[in-house]
Amino acid sequence: MLLDEINRVGDIKKLPPDQYAGLAQEIRDFLIRSVSLTGGHLASNLGVVELTMALHLELDLPKDKLIWDVGHQCYTHKILTGRKDGFDHLRQFGGMSGFPKRNESDCDAFDTGHSSTSISAAMGMVTARDMNLGDETVVAVIGDGSLTGGMAFEALNNAGKLDSNLIIILNDNNMSISENVGGIPKYLNTLRTSMPYLDLKKGVYDKLVGSKKGDAIVTTIRRAKNSFKSLMMPGMLFEEMGIVYLGPVDGHNIDAIRRALREAKHFDRAVLIHVITEKGKGYSPAERHPARFHGTAPFEIETGIPAANSAKAAWTDIFSTVMFKLGERDPKMVAVTAAMSEGTGLRRFRIKFPDRLFDVGIAEQHAVTFAAGLAASGFKPVVAIYSSFLQRAYDQILHDVCIQKLPVVFAVDRAGLVGADGETHQGIFDLSYLGSIPNLTICAPKNKWELSDMLKFALKLSEPIAIRYPRGEAYDGLEDFRSPIEKGRAEWIYREDEIVLVALGNMVSIAEKVREILKAEGRHVSLINARFAKPIDEEIILEACRYHSLLVTMEENVESGGFGERVLSYMNREGLGTDYLNISIPDTFVTHGNVELLRKELHIDAASVAERIDRKIQVAL
Repeated sequence: MLLDEINRVGDIKKLPPDQYAGLAQEIRDFLIRSVSLTGGHLASNLGVVELTMALHLELDLPKDKLIWDVGHQCYTHKILTGRKDGFDHLRQFGGMSGFPKRNESDCDAFDTGHSSTSISAAMGMVTARDMNLGDETVVAVIGDGSLTGGMAFEALNNAGKLDSNLIIILNDNNMSISENVGGIPKYLNTLRTSMPYLDLKKGVYDKLVGSKKGDAIVTTIRRAKNSFKSLMMPGMLFEEMGIVYLGPVDGHNIDAIRRALREAKHFDRAVLIHVITEKGKGYSPAERHPARFHGTAPFEIETGIPAANSAKAAWTDIFSTVMFKLGERDPKMVAVTAAMSEGTGLRRFRIKFPDRLFDVGIAEQHAVTFAAGLAASGFKPVVAIYSSFLQRAYDQILHDVCIQKLPVVFAVDRAGLVGADGETHQGIFDLSYLGSIPNLTICAPKNKWELSDMLKFALKLSEPIAIRYPRGEAYDGLEDFRSPIEKGRAEWIYREDEIVLVALGNMVSIAEKVREILKAEGRHVSLINARFAKPIDEEIILEACRYHSLLVTMEENVESGGFGERVLSYMNREGLGTDYLNISIPDTFVTHGNVELLRKELHIDAASVAERIDRKIQVAL
């Protein structure tokens, strides 16, 4: 096994070139086998095996800096830096992350998780290198999808001014920028990147510049060359920005990528190498259905079918069904998403109403303001974006939607703990960042029926509203508790005395279990479904404080700026003397792991909450 010889960074350089193909196959087999057991990002990693090998052959890691945009395609990189044993516990609590982590290895130059950031980070490292008089090579690997993010173009615009080397690898697995058609682009690229041609071009320019009539000749040559290139050559968008374009290059040809990397190092400018890869390469189910294997649960290798399917519908499935039905009733309802139509459950809506589904690419800021324009023109946009990605559009929510009080519905998917993807994907900040914005109503359903009711309610509002709901199975308990949704009104589930649990969203189901534990101890426990994080139901809080000695708020959000702090602020303003306990996530970044295990670690699972309540009562006594 060639993989047995890869135990630390640089070991790949000990292999003879005739073994590279065999190593690539072993890596693919290893990835398929490992991810089938743990789940993870498979298709993107299968597509960059040769690219990663070429980078490791040409770079001197960790001295040189390699930055992976998003980072979910870094599995081969982790194998080649001596971390293959970590795949046994990939994305599990206490195990190896599925993304680059500086605290895991010196070869992970920058922590990533969200898209379109790599070129900006690389620009910072290049500038630092030059200021420190260093000589390390800096490489950013960015996908064609990530290139749709505005931040990437801001960085490219800045990179065009560089007068020192920066290498950008454009990993294009859909050929969405340019296609290698015919021999002319390949010939021109070979001519431009060959060292004899570069030396000749530099020599001619040096001879002409400053000589009599030389400047005019140089200008004429450049104009003629650029006009010809604009007609015949791909990549002129980058060239016009001041970035050298090399490619397209076959992303599964290690020798071709290595040649391009060696040539790129000779430029004292930013260089973009356009690499064409196939997502899911080497595993036919992933090749046929790359979206399905972008982030996958454990699966059967032979078929690609998930190893275990829950009979219960997920929250996203409920959203999908309701959107489909509401779309049939109202032709003014439209949906907007940022490259996540599958993940957010809008596939059925897209098929039924293709002219009313707008996927704007990885561009959350644009998605929100685009929706604001639709709302200002009489449409009813539903913006479906994951909680951790929506935070990228904070200014647009505040400035373009809420100041104008436009009726945009934000469907905030993956709110709360999401598990295996870790810090960059946990949706534990939305109650805080959205709660700070005036004119924005925020609600969260206790079960699948309430999500349906909240969507119907939201589309009738003439103002902005956000509905947050978690990942995973939709709760189907408390079916009999389905009072009409009214803005800012909570709901009594059980009414007793002594202790009152005021739970928001998916924490209602946990609060039910807490209540059972406490009642088994002889406690009297009430339960309120808060429904709205903003505005809170002040009347029900006032009533609860009158008849209970302890009020407990429960939310799956960080404590700072969350629902509980809003309730406590009201209690303090009104001088309510009821004892209070906030159950929320500490102000920290939460690592990767199983959600139930993470709740225990954070002390927000039912047993921990009951124990905290008991301690609170004992202290009060």
